Parts: sequence; C-alpha cells; structure tokens
Amino acid sequence: MTQHIPLEDFFRNPEKTGFQISPNGTHYSFTAPYEKRMNIYVQEIGSNAITQLTFETARDVSGYFWANDKRILFLKDSGGDENFQLFGVDIDGKNLKGLTAVDGVRTQIIDPLNEIEDEMIVGMNQRNPQVFDPYRLNINSGELIMLAENPGNISSWMTDHDGKLRVASATDGVNTSLLYREEESEDFKTILETNYTETLSPVFFTFDNKKLYTMSNLGRDKISISIFNPQTIKEEEIIYSNEDYDIGGLFYSEKDKKLTSASYTSWKRQRYFFDQSTKEKFDFLENSLPDVEFGITGSTKDEDKMIVRTYSDRTLGAYYYFDWSAKKLEKIHEVSPWIEKEHMANMVPISYQSRDGLKIEGYLTLPLGQTMESAAQLPVVVNPHGGPWARDNWGFNPEVQFLANRGYAVLQMNFRGSTGFGKEFWKASFNQWGLKMQDDITDGVNWLVKKGIADPTRIAIYGASYGGYATLAGLTYTPKLYACGIDYVGVSNLFTFMESIPPYWKPYQEMLYDMVGHPENDKERMTAMSPSLNADKIVSPLFIAQGANDPRVVKSESDQMVEAMKERGVHVQYMVKDNEGHGFRNEENQFEFYRAMENFLSEHMN
Repeated sequence: MTQHIPLEDFFRNPEKTGFQISPNGTHYSFTAPYEKRMNIYVQEIGSNAITQLTFETARDVSGYFWANDKRILFLKDSGGDENFQLFGVDIDGKNLKGLTAVDGVRTQIIDPLNEIEDEMIVGMNQRNPQVFDPYRLNINSGELIMLAENPGNISSWMTDHDGKLRVASATDGVNTSLLYREEESEDFKTILETNYTETLSPVFFTFDNKKLYTMSNLGRDKISISIFNPQTIKEEEIIYSNEDYDIGGLFYSEKDKKLTSASYTSWKRQRYFFDQSTKEKFDFLENSLPDVEFGITGSTKDEDKMIVRTYSDRTLGAYYYFDWSAKKLEKIHEVSPWIEKEHMANMVPISYQSRDGLKIEGYLTLPLGQTMESAAQLPVVVNPHGGPWARDNWGFNPEVQFLANRGYAVLQMNFRGSTGFGKEFWKASFNQWGLKMQDDITDGVNWLVKKGIADPTRIAIYGASYGGYATLAGLTYTPKLYACGIDYVGVSNLFTFMESIPPYWKPYQEMLYDMVGHPENDKERMTAMSPSLNADKIVSPLFIAQGANDPRVVKSESDQMVEAMKERGVHVQYMVKDNEGHGFRNEENQFEFYRAMENFLSEHMN
C-alpha cells in the first residue's frame, strides 16, 4: 500500500543545495534555509566550520556564483518582480555591497570574466526599460563603465574568450540581425539577417577568437552545432547534429581550449563527446553512480576537481565532490534526505498521435505500484507545461510526485510548439493557442481514456503560465472533458496579455503578434480563444492562484477570469499572494497553495 507522505515533504526547502566549488578548490558553497529562505553559506573543504554569507528573510536568493577565490556574487529580486539586482560579498561575510541595486532595474550577466578577478560584464535596462546596455563592473567598488549604448533594438551581447564585446543580436520584432566587429574600437556591423523562425545563435567564439560556434537550423529543420565564419558570412561546417531532436547545449574546456561535449534531449538528456578524456571522465562517473542521472555543476579553474549532482525521476539526488586526478568520488550531501525513492513513482516516456498526424511525446506518472498494463480507471491530472515554447523533461518533479502519492495519474505532453523537436513542430503552434495546441492536449487525454487507464469522469487539468491558459482553454472549449481545473498564474485574455507584457519583452511584440495573434488583424480569433471572454461555456469548478507582483502574467489576468466566473455563477476559488510573482517561491505560500490544490481535487474528483 502506498505510504501517505506529508505534503510539506514534497515542497519544503532543500536541506542543502546549489553546491559550487571555489576556483582554487579550497571551499564549497551552498544554499540552505535561514528563517525559511534560501541563503548562501561557505565551508572550507576538510573543515566543519560554516560561514553564513547572506541573511535574506523576505525572499530566497535567486542565484549565485563565485567571482574569484575570495568573493561571491548573487542575484535577488523584490517580491517576485523579476527585477534582479546583483550583490557581492566576501567569503568571510564581509564587504557586502549592492553592485547594481537600482529599484525597478533588471540585471543580466553577459560575461563573468573568469580570467579577470575583479571585473565582469553585465547588462542593465536602467537607461531604457525595454533594452539592456552592457557595462564593465568592478565587483568590489561597484563602479560601472558603459561599453556601448543600446540603440534600442539589440537583444543580446556576446564577448570573445578575451572578454572583448564583439557580437550582438538585434531584432525588429520579426527579423533577427547578427552584428559583429573585429575590435572593440570598431562599430558593430550587421553581417546576417534572418527571420525569427530561423536560428543562427552564437554560443561562443572558436578558441582563436576568429570564428563562432553556433546553434543553427538555417536551411534545415533541426538545430545543429556549426562553425560560422563572420568574415565570409557562411556556415563552414556542421560539427554535430541529430536527425530527431534539436541540439540543446555545447560545452568546452576553458583550461584546455577545446570542445568537450554536446547534448540534446530525447526523453532523457543525451550526450555526445568530442573529447576522449571527457568521455572517460563521464564513463567513470556512470560506473560509480549507477541507476541515476548526473551532471557536473561546477569545477575548479584547473578542472581537476568538480561538483557532481545526481538526480532521477524519483529523487532530488545528492551532491558529490569529484577529484578526477585521484579518481575519488565522495558524497557531500543529499538534497532532500527525507525523500525516499522507494516511495516515489516512476515517470515513464509515452507518445501518441495527434488528430492531424503529429507525433506527441510526453510522460506518464502512475501511482506507486501501478503499471501501464495494470492501471485502470484512475483519476488523472493533466499537466500541460508553461512557455509555451519550452518542454517537459524527465526528472524529479515534486508536483507530479505529490499528485501520484495522492492516487492520481499525471499526464504531461510536449504539445506542438514545444522546443527541441525541430522548426516545423515549433511553427505548427503559431496562431494555435486554444486550437491545435489545445487539441494535442485533448488528444492525449482521449488516448489515456481509450487505453482504459483514465476514468473519464475523474479528469482534472492543472497548469502554470501557458499551462494555466491551457487549463482555462480546456474548461472553456472542452467543458465536458474535465471535472475541474487549476489555473496557476495563467493567461486568460489574449488582448490584455499582449498589452501588459514586461517592458523588456517589447522588442519582441511583433513576433508575439505573428506567433499568437494581432489584436486588430486577428481580433475575431483572439476573442474566441480568450477564456475570460468565453466564460459562459465553463461548467466545471475552477481554482485560480496568482502572485500580485507577477510581471509576465499580471494579476488582472486572473482578476477578470474570477469576475467572469462569478457572473456565470460557476464555482471559483481564488488565492492571491501579495509577496509573490510568476509562481510562488516562499515555502509557506507553496504549502498553502498545494494544500488548497489537494483539497480542491479531493472535493471535485470523487
């Protein structure tokens, strides 16, 4: 019999996570809870003494990294507004300083300049909220020197291996331009222009700083790794591709100046090795860590000592200290030791065909003890992902495991538009919100019913962001399919969503019009596909959760949906958190949300 696991065990903060190693290999760093918020700690390797570096109590530290052997940099926002500010602190806890701490301004990392100890390059939208200017930042004093002024259309900047700013990407909302210069003293020149439906994205320079490694699908369906010559403006060579999936990552050795591996995702992450010594390293880890997946999450400057993170569909895994030269692997810490994998469910890959013939891949998680062969007439939670131009992946998902522990099967699908499956699969989603994208979800539900796994009277739909839109669309356009729905920070009105996007999304407005719909040219379709404007079709109970500070899907998206439901007299439950943004991060808010979810499903699925 399945053991009933306390809700808090799935969603409480990890005991310790985010382990990194200092560039010289003398210290670990990690994040751990302090007054329910994740903060940064440092520990000398071989010592039990731990130094707490941050004391955040309002919100978790969003992310951090080692700037040099003595100083750590971290990002945080305010109440979920996603205006991330950069701070620095020495590893003895001293010299804490806000480096880009300007209210309402967002910071992005362009280049940490690993070879220059006291400097890095950041982007900030202080001068113009819609675009980011690049600055050279002194990480001790906070002094900023602008390297270039964004003319208003540049969406990203890139440096060479010497930290010189030499590449930029610009957009007019539909077309993307690649800008290049040989020297920082020169002006940027446009060397290539592509439509946004084609990709030639620089990853990093070749090691002589003359050419570019790129991820590109120019003239083909799948994204491949290629070498691009900015002088001749040609792809010279495709060095790795996969016929079924887009390549998703390219990695190299900073120390040895050579490519090491590339990766793509089928139902799991797959690796291809350019370098034999790297393959030997991963083979050693694979033999030492059977039955789990793993990744190298950090290394010393000499690349001989590393941090390895393990994971699977049934565990959040552990961190290990890996000394490659000594062939030594030592466990540092379990992320969430209270999670016992024996009590978790398997996440299995599935596929089915959409009504118009597309292959849709996804995952099915059944309650512990059930199999595809034995499962029958189960209650199901359909969980479409956000994005929508993202994808679901195999791995530990606390929401999925929580629902499986409560007796629900969970169906996740990579509907058309999901990334990693090629250009044509992605483009098949254009102007299909609520239409063929939703059909892919519906077809997955019907596939599960036809197999006898799902009880057709006990199917719920739950999703966040675009998944929240898909939840509302499911209740609106297939009202008899779902017993209830849970919308978490989801879009309800395509018109108001387009009007309220963050300022730094504005350069992509025309692209969104092209992909989702134009409020004037596509008014009829957008009206028909906006759930809040069609709430009269909804008959099933709905639970909506929203962060008041959400910059992507603003609170009014949920407000108008709630009002429309109330006018119809359909049951709607509404949860708003004033200290959250696009999803709840604070532990106590997560507990409250998932407890409400559990009760809501229990009430309407039995």
